[in-house]
Amino acid sequence: MKDTENYFDHDADIGIIGRGDTVENCFANTARVMFSLMADIESVHPLQIITFEFEEADLELALVTWLNLLIAKSQEHSLVFGDFRLRHEGVLWKATVAGEHWRDSMERGIEVKGATLTMLSVKKVDHTWEARCIVDV
Repeated sequence: MKDTENYFDHDADIGIIGRGDTVENCFANTARVMFSLMADIESVHPLQIITFEFEEADLELALVTWLNLLIAKSQEHSLVFGDFRLRHEGVLWKATVAGEHWRDSMERGIEVKGATLTMLSVKKVDHTWEARCIVDV
């Protein structure tokens, strides 16, 4: 390595975990955890509804795709989401999310830039689905 090339450590990641009785509920709860880093989602009103679809056969990649699409839709529409619904039929995933434009009275938390493949896991533990992912903040 040259003198002009180096690495440094930084703490710019947070691990999130969601659980649910179905994989869809698990993914929705993982989205809630992610958006809870950004805002108090309990105070978010479901004033605008966004629907979208994506295709992914692999459950772990579907989780990352889902979370990253949520971030993209949030930024595209200047919305914070507080309600997350997801269904899937085979490889097709159908999402309906609701939220509102950022209000001045909303306290902003950490900006989540994206979901990563680091420590990615989607599995059934006993009778509950559990999803884990590292998000870049």
